Amino acid sequence: MTAPNEDPAVRSARREALVVFGIWLAAMTYTIGYCSMFGYGRSADDLKFVLGFPDWVFWGVLTPWVICSVISLWFGATFMCDEDLGEELPEQDDELGLGG
Repeated sequence: MTAPNEDPAVRSARREALVVFGIWLAAMTYTIGYCSMFGYGRSADDLKFVLGFPDWVFWGVLTPWVICSVISLWFGATFMCDEDLGEELPEQDDELGLGG
């Protein structure tokens, strides 16, 4: 059985969603892994600070968050695009005359 032709807007949206999901999955995996390895079982004397954050919070939470924000902005500005949705339907009044 062959798949029906898919609308290009749906195909593009699915591809963009998969990229965003991949970014999220990579960030989550790194954050959980890094924070579980370096955030637990440490004494207070061993704790170091980077820009006022404990080092494991800075490298395990803040850094991936900033990197994901930069990647998302780059992805949105570079690869995401508007798709033609076809002709616009004429406006019709609804039963109550409110429009829309």
